[in-house]
Amino acid sequence: MPFVSVTRLRVRSWRFLPAFFLHAYRTSRQASAASGFRAGALLPDRRWTFWTLTIWDQAADMRAYIKAGSHKKAMPKLIHWCDEASIVHWEQPDLTMPSWPEADARMRREGRPSKVRNPTPAHLAMDFAPPRPGAGAPITPRQR
Repeated sequence: MPFVSVTRLRVRSWRFLPAFFLHAYRTSRQASAASGFRAGALLPDRRWTFWTLTIWDQAADMRAYIKAGSHKKAMPKLIHWCDEASIVHWEQPDLTMPSWPEADARMRREGRPSKVRNPTPAHLAMDFAPPRPGAGAPITPRQR
């Protein structure tokens, strides 16, 4: 059954943005070539907030991706760079890409905050503005 992963990251200062963008580029390239990756999207939002939505054949494929390569290198940095971070996963019957409003609703209902060193008051409460769809970019699987 397809596995969906959604993340929301808010970069706490503009000074972290260049390195964040470099790592985001590298991790999206890694995802597009990863085994079991089917589709995805990146959504830059207001106030240096970035959403990702990816669909995988199964949870094990996504876990293999996060434990290797560029993603593994980026994860320790996010704890310092971000003041809000959260994640949600679910299985669904098909490969249909969820809408950003659905991803937001799932994040609030079923998601959990990730560890950050400098959390905002809204971080643990997961009290954030809904995403503004429209300016996102697809992540497409590379031909293997």
